[in-house]
Amino acid sequence: MARIAGVDIPKNKKLAYSLRYVHGIGLHTALQICELSKVDPDLRVSDLSSAQEDALRKTILDLKILVEGELRSENLKNMKRLQDIGSYRGLRHRKSLPSRGQRTKTNSRTRRSGKKTTISLGRK
Repeated sequence: MARIAGVDIPKNKKLAYSLRYVHGIGLHTALQICELSKVDPDLRVSDLSSAQEDALRKTILDLKILVEGELRSENLKNMKRLQDIGSYRGLRHRKSLPSRGQRTKTNSRTRRSGKKTTISLGRK
């Protein structure tokens, strides 16, 4: 099993689709990485040589792509910055509500599901 950017990528899939298991790498970026490292994207991960794996790792470092922990921390810093300056988006993040203008009356169940409702005082 190949390990790239701290993630074990599946060995039975093609390389371009297997690289997508790394947080921060999509299909377009995976194909770009394969092209720059001169590795066939249709090759199975189990058929990769160690030199090809090293070339993939080196290409990811050379492109300066934020992946995994660095990307997550960058996103958290951006959200914290928005909350600190008191912007509308920051307030929406703080309240765990959608921050990009979606409706909340009927949708956004997954975003709002963690909230606990308070007990009413006998009024119905």
